[in-house]
Amino acid sequence: MTGVLPAGTKDAGGKKDDAGLDATPAAGRNPIGWLRRHRSLAILGAVIAIALGLAVWGQLAPKGDAVPLSISNAGPEGARAVSEILGRHGVEVHNAGTFEEAMSALDEGSSPTLLLYDRNGILDEPRLLDLAAAAGRVVMVTPRLETLSALDSDIRQAGVVPDASPVLSAGCSLPDAQAAGEVSGESGFVYDGGVSCYRPSGSAAGLLAVTQDGRLAVLGSTAIVSNERLDELGHAALALRTLGNSPDLVWYLPSLEDLETTGSRQTLDELAPDWVGYLGPWLIVVALAAIAWRGRRLGPLVFEPLPVVVKAVETAEGRARMYHDFHAIDQARDNLRAGTLVRLAGKLRLGPGATADSIIDAAARLLGRPAAEVRDLVNHQPGTEARLVAWAQELNNLEKEVSSR
Repeated sequence: MTGVLPAGTKDAGGKKDDAGLDATPAAGRNPIGWLRRHRSLAILGAVIAIALGLAVWGQLAPKGDAVPLSISNAGPEGARAVSEILGRHGVEVHNAGTFEEAMSALDEGSSPTLLLYDRNGILDEPRLLDLAAAAGRVVMVTPRLETLSALDSDIRQAGVVPDASPVLSAGCSLPDAQAAGEVSGESGFVYDGGVSCYRPSGSAAGLLAVTQDGRLAVLGSTAIVSNERLDELGHAALALRTLGNSPDLVWYLPSLEDLETTGSRQTLDELAPDWVGYLGPWLIVVALAAIAWRGRRLGPLVFEPLPVVVKAVETAEGRARMYHDFHAIDQARDNLRAGTLVRLAGKLRLGPGATADSIIDAAARLLGRPAAEVRDLVNHQPGTEARLVAWAQELNNLEKEVSSR
């Protein structure tokens, strides 16, 4: 039995209906149409893809470091900014990581300038002399006393910039300093010798010192070349003029890799001072004396079954011996006085709330003696152990007299 299909439909064979329309979906959908219908999902997917791409690029991209005054450090303490500016002005900056790299860059350059920031004093005198001989000019940042002494220059350390001089003016005839103008003196060092500039008030030493031949310049502050303060005052001008005199600049920051490890290691005997040889016998004598002083035998331990009943008299004698061994006269006197007052209060029926004065007054009335006399006896402070024993007997006699009344 056959039926009539509605218009716009087709039978199970997939044929067109009477209107000539195909109701099945197209085999290949149009991607533009799908994006238009799912616009929000497409935008969300694009945002996620971009975020993932940025994250991957951030992990794979070359990273800088955190070394102070490093041209790879873009942080506040780094010096990437001044190296980038020098590169834009035609100065080729060579980043030397080791002494060998620094010497190689100096040998290949044309009268190169060397920036040396040896904050840990790693380089020894021979290597410092080699660097100075290979460089056309050496710019040292806050050098140590040993570093300056090794170069045999007339520049020497002269202290720090006073807090009262936060800003320093050039005050010298050097063209670079006069063109730069004022610089910051905060946390800076001053150096004497040669031509000194940026001198604090009343000082002959300055934040910048240059030898007479100009081959050695000393900067007493890292703020002049650091990223954080390069744009302040005349820092940028002074840094660019000091470091940009040559087309080649070797930027060398000595690290632990430059530590001298050649030669045989020193033994403990070589490192120890001469007086250590007498220290061992002396320690043995002191140890023997301490053993003889504090090493007295107390006898074997006595094991007793628990519970152990200790008589009151044994406790009293034990505490008395302890006070005697440590010469605790004041502690024993306080205990004797307190015990006497407690027992007198019980015998006089004054109750637990009675004060020392009320107990003394009651005892004096009962005995018919002046209160001052009894008070002096109770409050007496013996100074020796013999006097303490005699005073304890007097307190005992006082208790006996009160008990007999």
